[in-house]
Amino acid sequence: MAGHDSGSTAATSARPRQQRPTPSRVAGAPRGVLDPRRLPPGDDPAHLVVEPPTGFYARWGKPLLDRVLALLLLVLLSPLLALLMVAVRIDLGSPVLFRQQRVGLHGRTFAMVKLRTMRPDRRRADLPFEGPDRRRTHKHPADPRLTRFGRFLRAWSLDELPQLVHVLRGEMSLVGPRPELVSVVARYEPWQHRRHLVKPGLTGLWQVTERGSTPMHERTDLDLEYVRRLSPVTDLGILLRTVPAALGRRRGT
Repeated sequence: MAGHDSGSTAATSARPRQQRPTPSRVAGAPRGVLDPRRLPPGDDPAHLVVEPPTGFYARWGKPLLDRVLALLLLVLLSPLLALLMVAVRIDLGSPVLFRQQRVGLHGRTFAMVKLRTMRPDRRRADLPFEGPDRRRTHKHPADPRLTRFGRFLRAWSLDELPQLVHVLRGEMSLVGPRPELVSVVARYEPWQHRRHLVKPGLTGLWQVTERGSTPMHERTDLDLEYVRRLSPVTDLGILLRTVPAALGRRRGT
């Protein structure tokens, strides 16, 4: 009996320990970009615990308002947008639009468009630059690739007007966390991916509070605060504060 008990104990101790489930990527997502709906519990800092938004506004009201307002703004601003596109063509040539992969809802990526503000990449054009690497922080105002007209567009957020098309297509929202670079999201801690429980937005808490003074990836707490407070009142407040923030000339995006 003693030998039998000893063998049972050995067999039990030899069993592999049960491991915590590994966070899953959304199908087709780049390596390191996680689906926030599949994150294991217990990884969030206590003060940043958020749940997926539910309710009529989050599921139906906000998407409907986004599309209606985006269509209205595109119609109203189309003369200005056409004029800016002609100006970019004169300043930088073709193409007029800059496309870059960004991370959206539930970790899905999409090709975000902006008006071009820069000459070709310094790695190909051999332009000297001693500022911080923008791929690890945010755009540097002294980047030599920026043209004078490009600085004007960025100072007043006019380079982002084409993103109204993303709102109309359902890839973005008027209000939400700004869409982040894939390379930055790949370095996130698991809890930071919860910012993708909502669609990225044209404007958000980061724009109206930091105005670019702090890189986006260092203020994920603001994004999670928005997810927690998502409501018509929150969105309206951010929209009303966006114009004064833009007039204050943001420095990053």
